[in-house]
Amino acid sequence: MSTLHTKVAVITGGNSGIGLATAKELLEKGATVVITGRRQSAIDEAIKQLGPKATGILADTADLTHTDALVEKVKKLHGKVDILFINAGVGHFFPLEAATEAQFDQIMNINFKGAYFTLSKFLPLLNEGSSVIFLSSVSAITGMANSSVYSPSKAALNSLVKVASTELAPRKIRVNSVSPGPIDTPILDKAGLDEATREGFVSAFKARVPLKRFGTAEECAKLVAFLASDDAAFITGGDYVIDGGVAVNPIFG
Repeated sequence: MSTLHTKVAVITGGNSGIGLATAKELLEKGATVVITGRRQSAIDEAIKQLGPKATGILADTADLTHTDALVEKVKKLHGKVDILFINAGVGHFFPLEAATEAQFDQIMNINFKGAYFTLSKFLPLLNEGSSVIFLSSVSAITGMANSSVYSPSKAALNSLVKVASTELAPRKIRVNSVSPGPIDTPILDKAGLDEATREGFVSAFKARVPLKRFGTAEECAKLVAFLASDDAAFITGGDYVIDGGVAVNPIFG
């Protein structure tokens, strides 16, 4: 794979999970990395792991004033950006009839609205030939129960990828998405499930995944790093599934 020396990468939600694993992968390949997060303590802990070529900035994707401030800080630090990994997101799951307006707004504001305006507001900083990668989900193309808000929030990203890849092609900016299936990340701990429900969900899901295991954040990071590199220079407008076979197997029936 091509190295990423001289490249500047911005990763939203980069203080844990897939975002943190991707920050480590990009740094190993020579990139300079900026991560964001919503908690300063989590950012500080991540930066201890990442080292001096990484910078952490406090920013809430759901708050567009934070995104404006983030863009200005990155501009002052690095001037331009080569890799934009729009990774920040939340996953909350509940039956259709149980959804509240507040839950709907929180998920959509972070997963779609925040992601949309992160790309929009970073456009002036993106170099020609940059790579933009959204973190979507296999849930965008499956019908998993209790995901009536989460799944559409990710499906909207997949649609945005197609439009953005067309609009930004004249600048040779490539736009793609990565859609993980069951990945062992902290998002499961934040999904609002009690411990018994969580363990039951994990055990049942693992048994029905064709490869019989959860993926790792590091495996996702390698896919993101490939799409960020010049090795993927002719790849744009696509959604790349990394799910152990979930999308091609009727496990939700």
